[in-house]
Amino acid sequence: MQIIDLSGYAVEEKLEIAKRHLLPKQKELHGLKSSQFKISDKVLEKLIQDHTRESGVRELDRQLASIMRYQAKELAMKGKLKATITADDLEKIIGKPRYSNEIYKTANMAGVAVGLAWTYVGGEILFIETSISDGKGDLKLTGNLGNVMKESASTALTNLQANASKYGIDPKIFEKKNIHIHIPEGAVPKDGPSAGITMMTAIASALTGRRVKPFLAMTGEITLRGQVLPVGGIKEKVLAAKRAGLKEIILCWQNEKDVQEIESNFIKGIKFHYVKTMNQVVELALV
Repeated sequence: MQIIDLSGYAVEEKLEIAKRHLLPKQKELHGLKSSQFKISDKVLEKLIQDHTRESGVRELDRQLASIMRYQAKELAMKGKLKATITADDLEKIIGKPRYSNEIYKTANMAGVAVGLAWTYVGGEILFIETSISDGKGDLKLTGNLGNVMKESASTALTNLQANASKYGIDPKIFEKKNIHIHIPEGAVPKDGPSAGITMMTAIASALTGRRVKPFLAMTGEITLRGQVLPVGGIKEKVLAAKRAGLKEIILCWQNEKDVQEIESNFIKGIKFHYVKTMNQVVELALV
């Protein structure tokens, strides 16, 4: 038996599916085929991002059906329809947004870095928060993390300890301070090696007091020697970063081929940095 992996649709792909197939279908089903009203790309995008979170388009189809039912009721009761459905109309018809990426647009304090993760519904942005406190050099990890992710944090810390002077960190600080790494949304299980460079950047940021550059995200696995290794799900991760308004992404140099496979229109305005070592990551990421 051959296994075929199918990735979820990108927002841009869902937009085209809605325009070409779902909207005409729902208009016809609700007797609105001849009615001349429009839903702009911007409103459709808002519907996709703020009201649905799925790998396919089934929930999107249901939400469009709700809009068509509302329009059919308006036509039956008032005899006419507004020419265009706006974002305000959207909220009135199907309620307040269920999801938001607004909180991911900036990370303003030292010790916080933005990572990219892959989920079954597509790419996700995640914060990695690091706090330093007086203690004996303990490492604490919270946020419902799997074993591989915990190992990534240990690897990141060991590499920083071994190369402290290179990163401008006092080697003695590791004996006097406890490090606590937390990844928010503790109810959601998280695992995999791709947060390695994000964890290391967050720890380096906390120890040096240098903030991570705003609107920057990263993904990649690290080794004890400080090398950056490629990871999967690049298309979904990059598109998630684009949706969240991020402007720069740090990736392993071996992932460049994955970025080249993404349609150029989808990633317009994003600057990519391809790295081989953690030293390059820290130089690029910390202000």
